This record gives sequence, C-alpha cells and structure tokens, in this order.
Amino acid sequence: MEPLRGGRALPIPESFIEALTERCDIAQEVSRYVSLTKKGANLFGLCPFHNEKTPSFSVSPDKQIYHCFGCGKGGGVINFIMEIENLSYPEAIRFLAERAGMTVPEDGQDQELGQLRKRMYALNRDAARWFHSNLSSPGGAAAAAYLEKRQISRKTAVRFGLGCTLEGWDNLLRAMSGLGYTEDELVRAGLAVSGKKGGAYDKFRDRLMFPVLDIRGQVLGFSGRALKEDQEPKYLNSPETLVFAKRRSLFGINLAKNTKRDSILLVEGNVDVVTLHQAGFDNAVAAMGTALTTEQTRLISRFAHEIVLCYDNDAAGRKATERSLDLLKDSELTVKVLKLPDRVVNGVATKVDADDFIRMNGPEAFEKLLKGSGGGMEYRLLQLAASADLSTDEGRVEYLRAACERIAALSSSVEREVWSRRAAEQAGVSPEAVMRESERMRKRLRSGEKKQYERAASRPAAQAQPQGKSIRYDNIVSARAEETVIRLLLQDPSLSEGCTLPAEEFSSPFLQSLYGEICRRHAEGMSLSVPVLMTGLSEEEAAQLTQILQSQDAPGSAKTALADCLRVIHAESVKRSGDLSAITELMKNKRG
Repeated sequence: MEPLRGGRALPIPESFIEALTERCDIAQEVSRYVSLTKKGANLFGLCPFHNEKTPSFSVSPDKQIYHCFGCGKGGGVINFIMEIENLSYPEAIRFLAERAGMTVPEDGQDQELGQLRKRMYALNRDAARWFHSNLSSPGGAAAAAYLEKRQISRKTAVRFGLGCTLEGWDNLLRAMSGLGYTEDELVRAGLAVSGKKGGAYDKFRDRLMFPVLDIRGQVLGFSGRALKEDQEPKYLNSPETLVFAKRRSLFGINLAKNTKRDSILLVEGNVDVVTLHQAGFDNAVAAMGTALTTEQTRLISRFAHEIVLCYDNDAAGRKATERSLDLLKDSELTVKVLKLPDRVVNGVATKVDADDFIRMNGPEAFEKLLKGSGGGMEYRLLQLAASADLSTDEGRVEYLRAACERIAALSSSVEREVWSRRAAEQAGVSPEAVMRESERMRKRLRSGEKKQYERAASRPAAQAQPQGKSIRYDNIVSARAEETVIRLLLQDPSLSEGCTLPAEEFSSPFLQSLYGEICRRHAEGMSLSVPVLMTGLSEEEAAQLTQILQSQDAPGSAKTALADCLRVIHAESVKRSGDLSAITELMKNKRG
C-alpha cells in the first residue's frame, strides 16, 4: 500500500502487521504506560502526550484505537508505541514484535533505516568510549584537573561515562575512521561538521564530554562543557539527529529511573546532576539547557509521581522555575520547588547552583533543603513578597494584587482559601478581604473564558476543521458527509458495494484518498483492518481518522445514511464544478 498523502510506505507485509496488531491488544499495551479506568465501552486515563488533570485520553478495545479529546492525538497500537517510545515506524513494529515473540520479515528499505540507526548508536557508543579514554591520556590533563576542582571522583566519572575531547580539529574523525566509520556518518550523528570548502572537522573540541543516554542505556548524543574560560558557548550539545531529540531527553534519566526516592529532582546543569548523584541524590536529572518540555514531563511521570524543581537562584533560574510551574500546572505530577539560599560575597549577590551548595555545605544540608521544599504556589507567593516592599501600603497593595491573580487561577476552592489566608498573613490584612478580591478576579477570569468559548462555538466552520494543520477542509458541508462515509464503510465494509460515487467528487484530498483506498481494498478482497490502513497515514492523518471513527452517527439505517451523504457530496461537487447545466439539473431533481 502506498502512502495516502505524505504518509509512510509499507515495507513490511500487511499479513504480518495484521497478525501483530491482533496479538498486541491496544488496551494491554497502553496500560503499561497509562492507568486506565473503564467507562462504558471505552477505557479512560490521563493523556501521556500532554499535561492534564481530568482524563480525556480514550482507548477503544473494540476498534483497537486510542484518541485524546484534549490534544487530538490518536491512532492504533503501532502509532501509540511510536509516540510514547520515540520510535520510527519499523522500530515500533520490532518493539511490539519482540514483546509478542514474533519475528519481523525484513525488507530492503526497512533494513536500511534500521541499520542506519544501529550504526548511529554504535558510533555514539564508540565515540563515548574514546572520549572516556582520553581522560587518562596526557591530552586529557585539563579535563581531569577540572573534575578534581569540582570534586568529582574517578568512580563517579566512570559511572557517568565522562570523557573529554582533545585540542585539534580532527582527532575524533581520525579515531572513528580507524574503527571503520565514514566522514558522512560522523556528520549525520552530529559529531562532525561539514566544512565550507569540503571535508569535515570535529564538532566538539577541547571540552569535557557528557554522554546522554536513554532509559535503555543507548548513547543518544553528547553535551560538551568548555574547558577554557573564554570558550563559547559554555555548553555545546549534539544537534537533533536520527536518534537524538533534546525535547525528549533528560541527562541522567538512565540512572535516576532506578532511584528509591519518591521524586525526580530537576536541576539546570550536567555538573549539578553528577555532583548530586555522587552525594547520594540519585534522582537528579537535567534538561540540557532547554526549557522543560511536555515530552520530558511525560518521561519523568513514568518513574515518579513528584517532581522537585531546583534551578539556580539567579534571575534566569527564577524565570525557568516560573516557566516550568506554568507547564506543570495541569500535570498529574506533584510539583515542589527547592529554593537555594542566597549568597552574598563582598556585598554582591552571587549565583548558587546545586553543585555549589553541595560542595560548600555538604549532602546533609541539601537533604534538609529537599525535605523543606514547598509547593509551587508557596514558592510564587514568597517570590512576590520578596519583590514587594511590604513595609509600605503601596507595596502591600502591589503584592496582594499579584497574589490574588495567582490564587484566582486555582481550580480548588479549598486551595484558594488556604492560600488567601497565607497571603493575608504575609501582608497583614484580613483573610476575608483577600478571599473576596481573589473571587472577584476569578469571576472576571471565568467570564473571559466563557466569552472566548462562546466566540469559538459561534464559528462552527472553524470547529469542524481538523486539528492537524496539514489537513484543512475547503468545503465543510461536503467534508462532514465524507467523514461519515468513511466511518460507515469501515464499520461495515459490505456497504462499499453501493458506492458508485467517484473518489474525485470528494472535496478533501485526504478523505478522497482514504475513500478510494477503502473501495479499492474492498474490491480486491484486501484487509480493511484499521491498524493496517493507518500504516499508510501520516501522524496527523492517523489522528484525524481516529477522531472520525470516534464520532457518533444518528440512529437509523446505515444504507440510508450512506446514500444521503453520497448525495450531499455529489451536490457539493457539482456546485464546485461551475457547470451551469449540471447545477440546473441538480436543482430540478431537488424540486422533484
């Protein structure tokens, strides 16, 4: 089967795909990652693909599909594994086949992609070993001295696979060439950079190297810290590659996943992670210089129910904390903030990170801070109080206005009362005054949300559009009928026998291709299994098909509904054609 519109080709026999998806029940596979509760015919849980507190993620055991009513993602069991495990299509099939005890038939294209990824993992592994070996060489003296200065032991360096690059432009290139890797492979793995005049040179030079591993222990990429004060940037990360995506990766997660602690501790830098693990805090991870992402919070939630934010105590760290709190507000994770104390040197406030604190105060002091971590709202109120002059009336008014805005956004009335009392105590006013003001702001907030919803609801055409930007409907009336035809045919393929309408009359290119494919497969006696059909779809197309299948039709005869929809599609096609005689004939038949 060819891709319908920008989807993937099917390099693996359909018979195998069908056998695999029959053996891999979607409810069973999803429940490995999501806690599901039965409601009617479907199962519901918190979506693993976006943060939410109210379950909108649905799994249909009958249809063998999943769909999130919040973020719009959907598909079959293969789509789910691709998304949750960050795998390509062939890799997801191999992943499921291994679980099911099945052997995947090899195909040239499939084999080539699989070999390319295997080759990249092998190259990263060999590069990591070479970096690590450099620490013991004369050329690694500066990196070894840096580790000693940061009090990082040899044992810890080995545990994290730390290493270093050497001075020069092509040391890694020459070392990996000696192992049989090509210049092109190093460039594609992000370990080398193509020169403007041809050739290539090492991407990482004169740096302390931190290999980034996934939860299965495979080396995805690297983060290199400058060893010279004037070297920029301070941290240099691998670019996005076939195996490495920063938004899905966390430095140290391969070790932190095994922690016995109840939380995952999120810090800013790689050195922070290494120092914390050495000090006994084996739950520390870092986001590698990027803002926390939804994908990273999903990864964290697989191993802990609580996240503790421990960013540096400078302006950038406070800003990162606020961003992370906003991202995590609808997450199922319990969120706490560990606030590192301020440090003043010669009258000047100096930044403190987790690494600094551990080295200056020891693990016991950090453990005390960790146990005293407060929730996100407590942190925000303390920050507001610190930025306002509470000794003046103007300062208290400024603080209370900002505090009430924060409190008003809380969904729980109990939480609003608790934090209203805390803010009132901080500012020296009555709790009733704060509660009244926060409730007034909440009503205004809810009124604005209601108006926004009503404006959206008053635009039915916009509401009918697919969430995927690559799929847009130019004719909503026809597209709605086309969706119903697709749904009816997949529910009862025998209805295809009554479909004489040419696919060209469909208004949506996506639905036109899907309709033509369904009719062709039925005529040739081929499978119309939804998981098999989805293998020819892009991610957005699979999600849209899932949404179509989740919709409910009005009660009545399926044949009658199909005939009605085909008439609508034909009528809209005639209107688009601009053929006056055909339009006149159509109107005459309508009156008849």
